[in-house]
Amino acid sequence: MSRDDVTARVAQKEVLLFFSSPVAWLFLGSFTAVTLFIFFWVESFFARNVADIRPLFEWMPVLLIFLSGALTMRMWSEERRTGTLEHILTQPASPWRFVLGKFRACFILLLLALAATLPLPITVALMADLDWGPVAAGYLATCLLGATYISAGLFISSRTDNPIVSLIGTVALCGLLYLAGSPTLTDFFDTRAGEFLRLLGSGSRFESITRGVLDLRDLWYYLSLTVAFLVLNVYSLEKLRWSDTFSTPRHSYWRAATGLLLVNLVLANIWLAPIDRLRLDLTQGSQYSISATTLHFLEQLQEPLVIRGYFSAKTHPLLAPLVPQLRDLLREYAVAAKGKVHIEFIDPALNPEQEQEANERFGINATPFQVADRYQATLVNSYFNIVVQYGGEHQVLGFKDLIEVRTTANGTADVLLRNPEYDITRAIKNVLYSYQMGGSLFERIDQPVELIGYVSADGQLPQALLAYKNSIKAQLEQIVPRSEGKFSVRFIEPESRDGTVARQIADEWGFRPMVTALDQEKKFFFYLTLADSHQVVQLPTDDFDPGNFRTVLDAGLKRFASGFTRTVALSVPEVNEQMARFNMGGPTFNNLEDAITRDYSIRQEDLADGAVTPEADILAVIAPHRLDPLSVFAIDQFLMRGGTVILATSPYSTELTDGELRLQDWDSGLQEWLAHNGLDIGDALVLDKQSSPFPAPIIRQSGGYKFRDVKMLDYPYFIDLRAGGLSRQHPVTANLPQLTMAWASPISVTRSKGRQPATLISSSPESWLSTSVDIMPGIAGEDPSDTGAATAPVSAPGQQPPEDADEYSPSTLGVMLQGRFDSFFSERPAGSGDDRRAAGGAGGVLRHSPESARIILYSSNDFMDDQILNAQVMASGTQYLGPVELLLNTLDWALQDDELLKIRSRAHYNRTLPPMERRGQAIIEYLNYGMALLWLCLLAMIHWLRKRLRRRRYAARLGL
Repeated sequence: MSRDDVTARVAQKEVLLFFSSPVAWLFLGSFTAVTLFIFFWVESFFARNVADIRPLFEWMPVLLIFLSGALTMRMWSEERRTGTLEHILTQPASPWRFVLGKFRACFILLLLALAATLPLPITVALMADLDWGPVAAGYLATCLLGATYISAGLFISSRTDNPIVSLIGTVALCGLLYLAGSPTLTDFFDTRAGEFLRLLGSGSRFESITRGVLDLRDLWYYLSLTVAFLVLNVYSLEKLRWSDTFSTPRHSYWRAATGLLLVNLVLANIWLAPIDRLRLDLTQGSQYSISATTLHFLEQLQEPLVIRGYFSAKTHPLLAPLVPQLRDLLREYAVAAKGKVHIEFIDPALNPEQEQEANERFGINATPFQVADRYQATLVNSYFNIVVQYGGEHQVLGFKDLIEVRTTANGTADVLLRNPEYDITRAIKNVLYSYQMGGSLFERIDQPVELIGYVSADGQLPQALLAYKNSIKAQLEQIVPRSEGKFSVRFIEPESRDGTVARQIADEWGFRPMVTALDQEKKFFFYLTLADSHQVVQLPTDDFDPGNFRTVLDAGLKRFASGFTRTVALSVPEVNEQMARFNMGGPTFNNLEDAITRDYSIRQEDLADGAVTPEADILAVIAPHRLDPLSVFAIDQFLMRGGTVILATSPYSTELTDGELRLQDWDSGLQEWLAHNGLDIGDALVLDKQSSPFPAPIIRQSGGYKFRDVKMLDYPYFIDLRAGGLSRQHPVTANLPQLTMAWASPISVTRSKGRQPATLISSSPESWLSTSVDIMPGIAGEDPSDTGAATAPVSAPGQQPPEDADEYSPSTLGVMLQGRFDSFFSERPAGSGDDRRAAGGAGGVLRHSPESARIILYSSNDFMDDQILNAQVMASGTQYLGPVELLLNTLDWALQDDELLKIRSRAHYNRTLPPMERRGQAIIEYLNYGMALLWLCLLAMIHWLRKRLRRRRYAARLGL
């Protein structure tokens, strides 16, 4: 046998010997069974409802300890016990070839054991949108960690002739490596010491890779440990050749070479420790790396930006592992900014002056956390904050902004960084733009903007309007020179050239002659517009107050500028606070308002005065209720000015009182206006087999009595929208992984020339319509004589899926219309004469909109309601803000402020499993059991065939 064949022949022999032992099959079967049991039972995969396989890898650092110990326990100890080790040591081939051969055999067996788990990610990928990056990284980390444990096991096995002692020693050594970085040990130390221990721990390094990030430091850590233990294995075998009575130069050479190699491996780890740039992010969308969006904001920095992390040395055990991740990410910001970002990490407990600054200047205070050990529970006052500071502006991020907590099925808390890049980059954007707002408005305008006044000659204007015109002209003359060529003014008399301009602006924008209440015969024009090469915006001049003109002009110019905080006019129903305490009085939207306030300036809009505030960049009307004509007029005229109107409305709303769900009619007052613009919301609700779970109040009948309970049910009114129902062609929904629409109605669109429709949201092909008002889930009654009989949830009659396949069809639930609209009030009044004059100024009603006008319609009153979002928290175990993210995406896109849109929806728990029946979940679980068993049977068959083939070859050689 040549030396080159030694490694391969040794590996082949050990694999065959392994499969020839019944213990090996028992072990492989046990490992597979334990792995699947943990995945489906201990970690409750289906109840966890997240489309990943993290539960598989979370237990691998512990399972691999026993797997590696069992694989290596007899490798060298058996050779020593039977006396065959002396034969190996007398071979002309070097001992390291035998060591590599046994290592290769054990590693092959490890791969065969892991192959039994491969159906798990394949199954999840077939069910939902699985991010394959962390899966690939997880298997790579498992192989690296397994190689380390195997090399350690081989070294321990070479030191004893008892396989049981080898197993115990391997488990002890590998257990110490794992324990070094585990919370069991790190919780006894502060954050800095804990971070050092996590660098030593095999499990903490493993978790870093399974996130989907390949860091050279982690890869080298496992590689160096593997090489170190293999070198020690070779050294221990080589020492068996030596005499115990005297030492030779060769012995000294071996000691020096082995020691020098081990020292270099350690020094390489120390040298690589501060280098955090050599890493590869395998996650979809590179969620742990600096994105192009972030680089865009960093490139705009003109002054140094300071990011200061306030992290206490002693903090909550669930937050401690997140601190190194934030440190690494913040250092990437500093590297990407090329010196424009300065990073500081502060422990306020060690710096009293900086703690006082954090308290007084930034409003940061320590948060008390309850921490328990074996003997007592204590409170720890801890800091977990990030401050982003630019110029005189700053923004503070706390642990509530940075982390995401999910309550698992077994009651424990799973804590991860939610979407750190989005949170930090959003803070950078806010302080950057807030600082820039201190300068000239025109610095943020890229293309020249022209103010065009379509104003009649002075002799035709009323005296009040003439004074208004002269005043604004004087103001404009002062503004134009300061615009650096980005702003110009032009006044045009519409009646000139035989009224050509008057006819043109009437056709394009519906600008009609105005009249005054005192002189109905005297007609005139007075319209102001702002225009660039892309859009035309009309300036509201309803009150003709010269003192308000600069505010109106600045609000209009901001629609052409980038970087300024936009103003959202939000109209939501008024709710009686006392009734709201009892979940009565209609939907509430506090979560929505809080989310909008983070990125925009919000104005609570009262539409009843017939006008939208001139500061508004966009109008959002949520769950409108019995809007009067003046309110509809305000919405209509905002649209006619080229604005974007976002509507969330439906003919129905729900109310949960006394443990019962009630469906109530919800008259928006917008039905005719929507129909005029080609939109119709059907008087029905959409139900879908693809539905989300909902903690629904149900009525249970037992023994002739009725009881109210709360059960988690797949509720067909809670439509689960995924890739098929969320348009991937439109930026608003392209990056949303999942959305739940509650009690939505179908939308139909009448196509019209000049308007471009786009479907944003639609239900699945397995959806149907229902006009039943019975939305309360029921319970199937059992035998009245059996009061203790079990009950099962069933659908109410109106919720039963139809038997006729023709009744199933997808329904549009969200749509966008853009283009030219005709005013609903072109030929009809907005109210009484006084009301109309108050709403329309001097009798002017805009009859046409520019092509920039948009209507975005979502056909549900309740899907953004606080009560529904809280119900989703109960159902999913974590805060659910999918509908809120949808509206924020809509605002960003409509306001052309969509830099952060691509990275907003990258939270860990956004990838959820599709709704499935219990039977389907059981089938998938048993299918994975069957696939694993099939794999083991396949290995057994291959082993039997190879064994039979070897016997035939042996018999042929003997001539039998």
